[in-house]
Amino acid sequence: MAGKKKKQHHEEHVDERWLLTYSDMITLLMALFIVMWSMATVNTSKFEALSASLKDAFSGKILPGGEAIMQPGSSSDAEQAPPEDPLPAIKAQEKTDAASKSATKEDEELKKLKKEIDSWTQTHGLKQQVETQIARRGLIVRVLTDDVLFDSGSATIKPSADGLLDALSKLLKTQVRNPIQVEGNTDNIPVTGQYPSNWELSTARATEVTRNLIRRGVWAGRLGATGYAAEHPIASNRTEAGRKRNRRVEIVVLRKYAGQGQAGTGSQGGTK
Repeated sequence: MAGKKKKQHHEEHVDERWLLTYSDMITLLMALFIVMWSMATVNTSKFEALSASLKDAFSGKILPGGEAIMQPGSSSDAEQAPPEDPLPAIKAQEKTDAASKSATKEDEELKKLKKEIDSWTQTHGLKQQVETQIARRGLIVRVLTDDVLFDSGSATIKPSADGLLDALSKLLKTQVRNPIQVEGNTDNIPVTGQYPSNWELSTARATEVTRNLIRRGVWAGRLGATGYAAEHPIASNRTEAGRKRNRRVEIVVLRKYAGQGQAGTGSQGGTK
């Protein structure tokens, strides 16, 4: 009787086996929804921290060549700029240093030449007629023409000037190798006689001094001659003393390294 009842109880659950399949399906669906929900929910702060870390890693700050990884189709060798060549900067600095040394040496040579000329003119009583000045453009040897080089209105060198020109030629040949500009200047009084104006007179005087220096051995390739008439006075033309100073020939030893000198240094005042 008991056995029969047990068999009947077992038979009551035969048709309920589908519940197992249904419960499994529900469980799987729930797991799927949970996974999908977890994937859709992102921790913003953690995501931003991860993004920043990846950018630093691939920017080259942490991994060498990391920037190349960020660029599609590129390589680290192509993206990295070649190192700057220091040789041009070094050569430019060496050139500047060499020019500075040359300018310093040139300035010393001009000062030495000035000293030699001043010593000669002092010894021979021409200190008042021959002035020297170191200017920005070079050494200016200023020779007043009256009673030294020329007679009034003339461009013929006086025999008494031979000693001065001979001394200047020797010093210009042995002390320096710079270019030389010979410049003739007059006062503002109109000239009469052989020359139509002070332009022709000043140019003729500069040319005559230049030819004289060449005859005494100064290389012609270093020399140039220019006449300025009364356009570059160093004193007032209103007085006879001023006009006498303006009547002059200047022998300028030009600098090869411009702008390195001491302007305004001379045995007499005045600049040009």
